[in-house]
Amino acid sequence: MRDEVEGMREGVGVTAYLVNESRARRPELAQDPLAAAWIPDADRPAVRELWDGFAAAVYPHDDLVVALRGRYVADLLADALRDDPDTVLAVCGAGFSSYPWLLPFTAAIEVDLPHMAEAKRRRAAELTAAGTLPRRDVAHLGADLSQPADRDAVAGAVRELADGRPVAYVVEGVLFYLPPEQAEAVLTLGTEFGDTSLTAVSYWPAAAAGSQVLAAQRDWFGSRAIPAEASYLTHHQLAGLLGEPVRDVGPEDLQRHYLGRVEVAEAGLIPEYVAAAGRVAAGPMASGAMTSAGSVGAAGSVAAGSVAAGSVAASSAPAAGSVSAAGAVPSARGVAP
Repeated sequence: MRDEVEGMREGVGVTAYLVNESRARRPELAQDPLAAAWIPDADRPAVRELWDGFAAAVYPHDDLVVALRGRYVADLLADALRDDPDTVLAVCGAGFSSYPWLLPFTAAIEVDLPHMAEAKRRRAAELTAAGTLPRRDVAHLGADLSQPADRDAVAGAVRELADGRPVAYVVEGVLFYLPPEQAEAVLTLGTEFGDTSLTAVSYWPAAAAGSQVLAAQRDWFGSRAIPAEASYLTHHQLAGLLGEPVRDVGPEDLQRHYLGRVEVAEAGLIPEYVAAAGRVAAGPMASGAMTSAGSVGAAGSVAAGSVAAGSVAASSAPAAGSVSAAGAVPSARGVAP
């Protein structure tokens, strides 16, 4: 398929393209109108072919699982903004997620492997210049989360950016690719940020270790030199690491909440759960609210910036070196375009 999207263009990983293609295929469920934009038009046919190959070899429902995961995380983040509109967003394993542009965070920092962080910075600058993305204060930090020194650098960068403001911490699609000790260190990294109001993480539960779908994914990933898996977690472990209460939901829970029914049983899906902890972790499912990222305000006047390997570099920011908000969002209910 065109040399696996030309060797994954400019450092973009296979999983980043798969995730965005999945979200783009279920727009009404994902509520992420930016998902498709992250994939360049020239690459879209090859990415579709890649996704179809994954669907045939592993399972044909990644669009359902990924759309549900992203929708729920976005709703948790919307709750964090309603709790405090000055909340700062920190995302580890950001890939091509759209959270800082879907929601009016005054500042955000996205963390990924250095090549992916740089690819995201470039694409965000292109889309901002084209008017596809609203201007946001987003820092892009390249880091290898398996390394203690890099985790320390991430914690320091988040503390500096937050400057005492509450932090919503998201770890998405990362923990299961790390050995257990490293996964736990990333899971609890938010405790070093200062006031972390929300920790939201995706994980595979230990009870699903024998999943046939995961076995098929291991084979598919292995053929592409992608880490197949490393870690599973239990609710007890999560509660011990994050503190009670921890609310975790699985694919069937999310289908019931957002679709009103279970379309596909968990046995036929990647068993990816989302756990949330912190003072705003009750989440939309606790109240029954059916919110969406767009209902909190998708436009704003904050500018995009970039951070790489612990230093700040300008992308479309108004001034080089700035990772502070160019315009604070006064509430989480909506902002001027």
